[in-house]
Amino acid sequence: MTRTRTTSPPPFPSSQDACLLQEGRHDDPFAVLGPHMHARRRHVVVFHPGLSTLEALVGDKAYPLIRHADAPDLFSGPVPGKAAYRLRATDGAGHVWDFDDAYRLGPVIGEIDEYLLGEGTHQRLWQVLGAHVGEHEGLAGTHFAVWAPNARRVSVVGPFNAWDGRRHPMRRRGATGVWEIFLPGIGDGECYKYELVGPDGQVLPLKADPIGFGAEHPPKTASVVRDITGYGWHDGDWMDRRAGPNARTAPISVYEVHLGSWRRWTRDGDRPLSYREAAVELVDYVCDMGFTHIEFLPLSEHPFDGSWGYQPVGLFAPTVRHGPPHEFRDLVDAAHARGLGVILDWVPAHFPSDVHGLARFDGTPLYEHADPREGFHHDWNTLIYNFGRVEVANFLVSNALYWFEEYHVDGLRVDAVASMLYRDYSRPEGEWVPNVHGGRENLEAIALLQRMNTISYGEVPGILTVAEESTSFPGVSRPVDGGGLGFGYKWNMGWMNDTLEYFSHETVHRKYHHHQLSFGLLYAFSENFILPISHDEVVHGKGSMLTRMPGNDWEQFANLRAYYGFMWGHPGKKLLFMGQEFAQRAEWDQAGQLDWGVLDAPWHAGMQALVRDLNTLYRATPALHVKDCEADGFRWIEANAAEISVFAWLRLGGADDPPVVVICNLTPVERTGLRIGLPRAGRWREVLNTDAAIYGGGNRGNLGGVEATQTPHHGLPASADVTLPPLSVLFLMPDGA
Repeated sequence: MTRTRTTSPPPFPSSQDACLLQEGRHDDPFAVLGPHMHARRRHVVVFHPGLSTLEALVGDKAYPLIRHADAPDLFSGPVPGKAAYRLRATDGAGHVWDFDDAYRLGPVIGEIDEYLLGEGTHQRLWQVLGAHVGEHEGLAGTHFAVWAPNARRVSVVGPFNAWDGRRHPMRRRGATGVWEIFLPGIGDGECYKYELVGPDGQVLPLKADPIGFGAEHPPKTASVVRDITGYGWHDGDWMDRRAGPNARTAPISVYEVHLGSWRRWTRDGDRPLSYREAAVELVDYVCDMGFTHIEFLPLSEHPFDGSWGYQPVGLFAPTVRHGPPHEFRDLVDAAHARGLGVILDWVPAHFPSDVHGLARFDGTPLYEHADPREGFHHDWNTLIYNFGRVEVANFLVSNALYWFEEYHVDGLRVDAVASMLYRDYSRPEGEWVPNVHGGRENLEAIALLQRMNTISYGEVPGILTVAEESTSFPGVSRPVDGGGLGFGYKWNMGWMNDTLEYFSHETVHRKYHHHQLSFGLLYAFSENFILPISHDEVVHGKGSMLTRMPGNDWEQFANLRAYYGFMWGHPGKKLLFMGQEFAQRAEWDQAGQLDWGVLDAPWHAGMQALVRDLNTLYRATPALHVKDCEADGFRWIEANAAEISVFAWLRLGGADDPPVVVICNLTPVERTGLRIGLPRAGRWREVLNTDAAIYGGGNRGNLGGVEATQTPHHGLPASADVTLPPLSVLFLMPDGA
C-alpha cells in the first residue's frame, strides 16, 4: 500500500518577510500585514513592539496571535470567518487595550485621483494628500497620503506609535509615487511626521507633511492633524460682490501687516495677537483708517521668525503662532464682514533647506533642482523649486487655489517674481544654466505663473493676484492669452525707488533730480500698477519713512506728508506698510511691536489723520481711482518747473466725474500767486491740503479754495493764482463736486 505524503504549508509570514518588517525595511507592508488567506484560512499578521500578548477579537470570541520565531514584535495566527476584527493587546505592566488594525482596511485614494496625481494635473491636491480626519470602512480616524516616488519605505510616526517608523509603514500607490494609510483612532490635534527610507536604504531625517494643514509651535517642527472641514462662513454677500472692490477701476488702498509685530500683549508674555484678537483689533483699525485691503506678510508655517514668513516649510498650514486654521478663517470672515479684502503674501520662488522640510524629501532632489546652478539661491540660502517638474508645478498651483477656496482670501501677492523669471538672477557668469533656446528667461517658471493665474482666476471669481516684480519684464499684468503672465496687478518698484531717492535729497538739490518724479509717468500705464511702500523700505538699516526724509523734525514731517500726498494723487493703487501711517520713527523690528506711543505727539497723530483723509478722499473720488491704470485718466499741467520743484497734474475719471487737480510744492519755500492752469473757470475747492493744522502743518494755503478765470494757461482754458505752502500737496476740485 502506497502512502500519500502530506506537506505542511510554508509558515506565514515567511522568515524573510518577518525579518524585513522587524527591521523596518519591507517595501510592501500591506502584502504581509493585516488579514491574508493562507492554506485556505484567514490569517492576521500584526507588527507591534512592546507587547506581551495579542489577540484578534471577532464578536465575543478571542483568537490568540502567536509571536513569530524570527521577529519578536510580529504576531500572527488564524482568525476564522470574514467578519471584521479588532485587536486586544497586553503589555508587560499588565495594561490591556483594544484597537483597530489599519492593515485590514483598503485604499482610500480612488482611481480618478490616482490618475490625476500621476499626471500632475490634480488642481485640488490638498483634498487627496495630507492628513484628513474622517471615516473609512466604518472607522473614525485620519487618512495620511504623501508623494515620495523614490522612497523605499514611508511611515507615519508620532506619539501614537512612539515615533517608530516600523509601526505604520504606508501603502505605495503604483506609479503615482504616492503613499497612503488610514489610521483608526487618530484625530484632530495629533502630532505626526513621515519617516522615509531613501533609495539607498538610509533612513532620512523625519519630515513634516508637505501638505499638512497644521504644525507645532516653533521651534518644534512636527505637523499637526487639523480638521479643516465644516467651517461656517458668513461672508456670502462679500464673496458675491468682491469682484468690484478688486477691480482695476476700484479704489484699492492696501495696509501691509506683519501680524506678529503689529501689536503685542506685553502684559501677557509679550505675545502677538491671536487671529481672533486681530479679527477685532486689526480689522477695526484698518477700517477706521480707510484702507480697502489688508495684506499679510506670509502666514504659511515657517520655522524661523526672522524670515518674516518668507522661508515657509508648511505652505498649506496657517502659522500656529496666532491660532489654529479655523481661527484664521475667523479673521478673514471678520474682515469681509467689514468690507475689507484680504491678501496673503505667497512664496513659490524658493524654500528653506531645513532638514524637516522639502529638501531632498525622499532622499533625492524631489522638489528642488539637483544642479545648484538652477536649484540654489545664494542671496537667501534657499532652494529653488523645479518648476518644470509636473508634480512640483501641480503642488504650487494647487496651493494657490487652496488659499482662495479653503480660506476665502481675496488675493495673493507673489513674492520675488523677478528671481523666478530669470535663470541668471543674482548669479555671475558661468553659474547659471541657459534655457533650451540659450536664453536667460526661466521658461518653466513663466509657464507656472501663467498656469497659476489662469486656474486661479478661472476657478475662483472675483480674486486678484499681484506680482512683486522689479524688472521691466513685459506683460506681467496682461492676460495669458495675450502673452502676459496673467497677474491682476504689479508692484511699481521703479516708481518706489525713484520717488524715495528724490525725497531723500536735500530740498535745495531737488531741482537737479526733477525727472525722478516725472519719469514714472512714461510707463505708468504699461501695467496695472500698485505703488508700494512696503516692509522692505524700512528694514536693514534703511530707517523708517520719517527718518529717510531730509531736514529737521519739521521738515521731515512736512516732507513725509508731501510724499504721501504725492503718492495718493499719483495714478496707481496704493500700499503702505504698518507704522508708516503715523510716521513711526524707529526702523521696523519684527521681534517687537509698532511704537504706538508716538501717537500722543501731535505731529504723529496728524500724520495718521492725513493718511486716513487721503484714503477717504481716494475712495470717494472716482477721478482718483477709476482710471488708475488708464493713460486718459492723467494729464500733466506742470511737469517742468524744476527750478522751484513744483509739479501739477490733472486726474480724470468717467465723463460725469468731477476732475481733480493735484499740485505739489517740494521745497520749504511758500509759493504765492503761482498761476496754474485749470480745466474750467469758477471756484475750485481745496479738498485736501497736507499743510493743514490738523495734520501738523502750518495751516497755510488758499483759505479753502481758489477762483479760476477764463484765462488760458498750461494749455487749459482757465487758470487761477494759487498759494502753495512749503513742502505740501494740494488737491483741488470744482465747487459743487
